[in-house]
Amino acid sequence: MTGNQGRWPKIDPDSGIEDVTLLILEWLGAQGVNALIRMDAERAAENAPAWTFAASGGPLEHGMRADGRTVQQCMSTALSQLREAGLSVPF
Repeated sequence: MTGNQGRWPKIDPDSGIEDVTLLILEWLGAQGVNALIRMDAERAAENAPAWTFAASGGPLEHGMRADGRTVQQCMSTALSQLREAGLSVPF
């Protein structure tokens, strides 16, 4: 991520969290956190929460996981957990 410092775009306050998910992942990577978001088609077909966010490493003492029926639900839960773990995610 060399050379990417300070290039964060202005965020549209009317857009949803799903619009900044990749920026959140990139920011977490810059903090040394391994993170991913995944959509599981089998779980979606079963009407179960199909979106999963997982993160570990860096300043996180323990790995974490958040699930949701939508990417917005999943990422909202994930951001709450990240902030509780002491990461001030700027989005």
